[in-house]
Amino acid sequence: MNFKNVIGIDISKNTIDVCNHLDQKNDQFSNSKKGLQNFYLWVKSSKNEIEDVLFVYEHTGMYSHLITEFLTDKECHYHIAPALDIKRSMGITRGKDDVIDAKRIALYGYRLKDEITPTKSYSKSITQLKSLMSLKAKLIKQRAAYKGTLSEQKNIYKTKDFKIIFEVQEKMIHYITKQIKTLEYQILEVIKSQEALKQSLKLILSIKGVGMQMATTMIIATENFTKFKNWRKFASYCGVAPFPYQSGTSVKGRNKVSQLANKKIKVLIHMCSMVAIQHNPEMKKYYERRIEIGKNKMSTINIIRNKLIARIFAVIDRQTPYVDTMKFA
Repeated sequence: MNFKNVIGIDISKNTIDVCNHLDQKNDQFSNSKKGLQNFYLWVKSSKNEIEDVLFVYEHTGMYSHLITEFLTDKECHYHIAPALDIKRSMGITRGKDDVIDAKRIALYGYRLKDEITPTKSYSKSITQLKSLMSLKAKLIKQRAAYKGTLSEQKNIYKTKDFKIIFEVQEKMIHYITKQIKTLEYQILEVIKSQEALKQSLKLILSIKGVGMQMATTMIIATENFTKFKNWRKFASYCGVAPFPYQSGTSVKGRNKVSQLANKKIKVLIHMCSMVAIQHNPEMKKYYERRIEIGKNKMSTINIIRNKLIARIFAVIDRQTPYVDTMKFA
């Protein structure tokens, strides 16, 4: 799309600092419904029509939720840019100032306005799933901490003297486990409420080695497979796609994965690949064959990671469950 103007937005907990790139006007509004309504009137008072304006801002978690919802309701074009992308576009900077940051975000958006694809209207179901999965992860960490402490204490202290301490921690572990199950049930209910999400989950789970945790994470990360053009883009995003490492005639390193990645998803994919090697006959046979001829173990595992991602995207593209060809061999 050909946007005539870009408005950069720097979002914090209580306020948003904005910059109209063409007019070079700055202002600040409260990060609330009333503040966003005033911001909208401020934008409309400028020379350009709303449909010709691209709003650009960073993803700041819950603080950017309100403005995303607002811009979606107003049918505005907006682009949620990766924070690192904006930071690197600024060059060498010193200090921190919200007004200047808004100007830099506006400049970043204006330079790339012909290349940027506006972020698609956000899904309330995906947002809800993100929150549920995030809370679940926190509870799992808390439970692990209690379990670790309790195990150590039982090995060191006498049960009689520390009985109450043990009992309280055991009750906490039981309670947290119960809450985790409640969240898991709610996650499934949210997915079932949307036919598209339900279908995606069914297709992903048809692949051996991929479980509920990975399937849900994939749906969230890809916004139900609308955020990435193909599986290779997603493999790059989660740090399993190999890249060349060479320069001139002296530097000729082997291909390796980048550290700029979503490490949480990378860990999940690694766990899925290990499960696939154990329980998926095709993957197991492939892994063993490569190891026998002397191929690197981690390199082989990384290939399996990529194979799993490719299969997940393939079943979604075809809208048919995965067919295990080994059954017919």
